[in-house]
Amino acid sequence: MNRIQIDIVSDIACPWCAIGYARLEQAMAKVADKYAFSVAWHAFELNPDHEGQGEPILPALARKYGRSEEDMRANQDQMMTIARDLGLNFEQMQQRFTCNTFDAHRLVKWADEQGRATEMKQALFEAYFGRAEDVSEHSVLLRCVEQVGLDTDRAGEILRGDEYADVVRKDEATYQQAGVSAVPAFIVNGKYLISGAQEPETLVQAFEEIVTNS
Repeated sequence: MNRIQIDIVSDIACPWCAIGYARLEQAMAKVADKYAFSVAWHAFELNPDHEGQGEPILPALARKYGRSEEDMRANQDQMMTIARDLGLNFEQMQQRFTCNTFDAHRLVKWADEQGRATEMKQALFEAYFGRAEDVSEHSVLLRCVEQVGLDTDRAGEILRGDEYADVVRKDEATYQQAGVSAVPAFIVNGKYLISGAQEPETLVQAFEEIVTNS
């Protein structure tokens, strides 16, 4: 059986990253009889300089992209429909606030050492988009840790210190230097880049072409 390694560059604050992974899951399931997949998560921050209290998401996005709040609301309505069809909870995504995701990325790195990075990432996505929780708040992060069955005492130690900070920064620098400027980005077998939240059928076709040409 052919093995396929997928490195996913993403941010917890990116709704298309959650959608992209859900579509990737569907694609992997379609060809599970032909390919053995392994997945690794890598950090990217949409707002790396974010500090202090967050801003309501719709005006923040309107200012960032130079569009109206109505345009942003319509765009997010569309994403909510896509997410619902994929079984994702995006019900509060328009009520969320901007926030810093650095500590959340640190916990994903820690969870990865215990084989639970994907579960941690999904718990964070649901907290932010499904419940509009501030994923920079340690109490929110610890609830996500508890949700995936990891040690909340150990997670608290990590959050109070700076463990995994260098790992996250190195991760971010590596993929920025490799030319990743938007997420989600999927790097297949270390050299093939698939950008954006592609449909499952598109991903399956890409896997088959990559294996054929390898």
